[in-house]
Amino acid sequence: MALSVYRFLMCFYPRSYRHEFGAEMTYVFCAARRDLPPALFTKISFYLHEFGGLIWGALCAHFDWLLGPNISIRRFSMQSQFRFPRSTVFLMWVILAGVVLAIQKAKIVVQREEGLPSGTVAVWHPFLFWLYSFAVVLAVAGAIWGILFALRRTGMHRLANVETLPEQQ
Repeated sequence: MALSVYRFLMCFYPRSYRHEFGAEMTYVFCAARRDLPPALFTKISFYLHEFGGLIWGALCAHFDWLLGPNISIRRFSMQSQFRFPRSTVFLMWVILAGVVLAIQKAKIVVQREEGLPSGTVAVWHPFLFWLYSFAVVLAVAGAIWGILFALRRTGMHRLANVETLPEQQ
């Protein structure tokens, strides 16, 4: 009976969404339902949570066209465990490079205004600064990847543990 209600509530999702994720959602629901303890309160809580989440998810799926798929109106939406997009790290490096170069240029201006000899302030050439920054980023990324590989936490290790859906006939 609960599976029938679940499938009925899935009809509120857009057709494309149901087509792409419907079988997986049903499989996950059935797997979670099998693991429920026999307590009545736990079962009622589980069904209310699942059915409420299904209705809320359908509503959010219909509003994706208005807000865009990356804007979430949910309180707890599924996210990666990063607090910011990965592209932010690159932008932070660009900003850091700009700040360092601005400081170097300011030193040159102060040096010229005070009449100091031209060799007292070392100025990095922008190409060398970018080359050095790139080398540091590669070294740090390589070290982090090496640690994750040693701990068996890389993407290839996580993919080896993924449970797939059973074949549909």
